[in-house]
Amino acid sequence: MTPRPIRTLLVANRGEIAVRVLRTCRERGIRTVAVYSEADRNALHVRLADEAVAIGPAASSESYLAVDKVIEAARRSGADAIHPGYGFLSENAAFAQAVEEVGIVWVGPPPAAISAMGDKTEARKLMAEAGVPMAPGTPDAIDDPAEAERVAGEIGYPVLVKAAAGGGGKGMRVVERAEDFAQSFERARSEAQNAFGDGRVYVEKYLVGPRHIEIQVLADGHGNVVHLFERECSIQRRHQKVIEEAPSAVLTPELRAAMGEAAVQAAKACDYVGAGTVEFLLDANRDFYFLEMNTRLQVEHPVTELITGLDLVAEQIRIAEGEPLGYGQDDLEIWGHAVECRVYAEDVPAGFLPAPGPLLRHRPPSGPGVRVDAGVEEGDEVPVYYDPMVAKLCTWARTREEAIRRMGRALAEYDVAGIRTTIPFCRTVMRNPAFVSGDFDTGYVANHFDPATLAPSEAALETARLAAGLVSLDAAPAAVGNGAASAPVPVPSRWIRRRVV
Repeated sequence: MTPRPIRTLLVANRGEIAVRVLRTCRERGIRTVAVYSEADRNALHVRLADEAVAIGPAASSESYLAVDKVIEAARRSGADAIHPGYGFLSENAAFAQAVEEVGIVWVGPPPAAISAMGDKTEARKLMAEAGVPMAPGTPDAIDDPAEAERVAGEIGYPVLVKAAAGGGGKGMRVVERAEDFAQSFERARSEAQNAFGDGRVYVEKYLVGPRHIEIQVLADGHGNVVHLFERECSIQRRHQKVIEEAPSAVLTPELRAAMGEAAVQAAKACDYVGAGTVEFLLDANRDFYFLEMNTRLQVEHPVTELITGLDLVAEQIRIAEGEPLGYGQDDLEIWGHAVECRVYAEDVPAGFLPAPGPLLRHRPPSGPGVRVDAGVEEGDEVPVYYDPMVAKLCTWARTREEAIRRMGRALAEYDVAGIRTTIPFCRTVMRNPAFVSGDFDTGYVANHFDPATLAPSEAALETARLAAGLVSLDAAPAAVGNGAASAPVPVPSRWIRRRVV
């Protein structure tokens, strides 16, 4: 594989991941191209790129998911490479194939690997053949409800009915009792069809109270594969992650090595090239089982970067250029501990519902060991059309205890106005004894979080009312015209002013 330097790279994405990729490209001297929808005309990633190309209306199906438009944007801008980020087209094998067919470098794994691991039943068969531990279940998709129910009875309840083409918790049903199986089976198939255009499902054993542990892997085009240790991703809402950390508080060196080796074998089994993540469930007995492989960069990749010192986007680019890794497993080690909190525009007490809107104030924390990956700035809008992520807040320290304390400080400093966010929820987690001790699992939100704890006090409400008055007065002039960013909003002092008589 002859190295081929990338000169111009198009980022087929938006938001914080687009910004993240653009920054690494700038450090490497690579010219950048952004694509944007009508809703993102003034977005941060558009402002940071060397060139930006409009690709369609706000709806992602007509812009960020439009394969022909993205490839045409690459042609028009002279891009010789495309980085897909995560989400949108990042795990679309047909898109990867189309990019390669027009002679553009695909900064990602081979289309065949994406296809194999994107089909959950195909992935399960590959992993079983590679000797990767699997939870009991059907090796293939199953169409006959009666046969599926028979298999569920043999496995033993509770079981999971899961979409073969699924992800993100869609097309998945937990079935606790045999009498509920038929209805859950049909609902999972219907949801899978609506979400992915593929109604195939399979059945596997549901592990009660597992931890969600994932292993980052890197593979080059010369046959070298390494793992970059694990990330703990057990704190989730709606089967989607909110807080991650690296390394996990519960893995021993022996278990870490075993899971890492299984992840490497998984990558080799599908002839993987690039950055990928092998996800496992870890049960109470510390037995682990393959869950899925994500054939892209993960949202939570910064915590791995913080404990290894590697820039994973830079590694993706080097691999796509044809460079060998240049290091082996024995060259890698864990430095300290990192925690990541995803700051979403969500109404947590209402069930983590999206709450997009104008970002009237956005003043992220800083200081030692603090990293903020944001896709927006003060005055921007969190649009209703896409994932409501505002930023990823990460902290690093020598120990887990120090990293958690640092995160608590950073969350307290994070100043946002105009939207509801997950910051209050993350602050409760950093103080929760179960999290601090490391004794938690994927049921954390259900078992340890009470939305009532986020109810503001009367004093806080009064302060908010006063702040809202200041916001409305200062933001009023910016409401006229073409939607320009609002002026900075004064922040009410936290000090109480008293008259001394």
